[in-house]
Amino acid sequence: MTDLAALAAEHGLSRVGVRPPLREYLRQTWQRRHFMISLAAARAYARNQSGGYLGQLWAVITPSLWACVYLLVFGVVLKTNRGIDNYTGFLVIGVFLFHFSTASISNGSKAISLNQDLIGSLQFPRAMLPLATVTAELFTLMPALLVLIVVVISSGEPLRPVWLLLPLAVGLQWVFGMGIAMVLARLVSQFRDFGRLVPFVLRALMYTSGVFFSLNHYVKDGAAADILKHQPIAIYLELGRSCLLTEVPVSLSSWLWGIGWAFGLLAVGFVFFWRAEETYARG
Repeated sequence: MTDLAALAAEHGLSRVGVRPPLREYLRQTWQRRHFMISLAAARAYARNQSGGYLGQLWAVITPSLWACVYLLVFGVVLKTNRGIDNYTGFLVIGVFLFHFSTASISNGSKAISLNQDLIGSLQFPRAMLPLATVTAELFTLMPALLVLIVVVISSGEPLRPVWLLLPLAVGLQWVFGMGIAMVLARLVSQFRDFGRLVPFVLRALMYTSGVFFSLNHYVKDGAAADILKHQPIAIYLELGRSCLLTEVPVSLSSWLWGIGWAFGLLAVGFVFFWRAEETYARG
């Protein structure tokens, strides 16, 4: 057996399913980034091209319909527009960006459990799956952002240089999504019941992130206010709104929080996911 192991090592062969060192795993993931992007693009296209007549337009129609529903319920019926001048722009930005995060979290959490056939057939860093899932959501968001900008301009917002920061804000949200997806993908693959909790967490985030109301208006000072205003989803909604709405000031503190949440969770999520690399093929 020792001779066979030495012979395999001499010819560059290694055991299948063994977790490589972290640096090597990171290198392998980076080398396969083009595969990840192609996989993400294919999934983003296939998701909406499901035999319907509208096809890819659903990437724009779905968040737009949700924005109309929320505008009717929360703006007209419940009147949560207090403290907001441009409620249409405020709500549409919140709905589109929140939908991006929730789709990244929900689909990213199932990246391992729903891809066992691919995992069992090919040898590649399994981190590619949650990364590709969240990147597919980014590709889906891109056409929706064009509609978002048209709606914001139609609501009366002037074009400003700060609008150029919007891709950076969305990019930070994407990086954060990849980090949280890797954490949840491992947890759901090892504890399937954990996946049942994800929808409840997302629903709680919808009501505590200021999607359709102003946190500054309804939540005053105190520890609870600090937690709600600095949790990541609320931060990324604020960043997006500060880029497009004149009434939401650009805050250096919010940008620092956004950068910290994004790259901090990406690092933690990547290491956390890598440590269980050997277990993912077991299903």
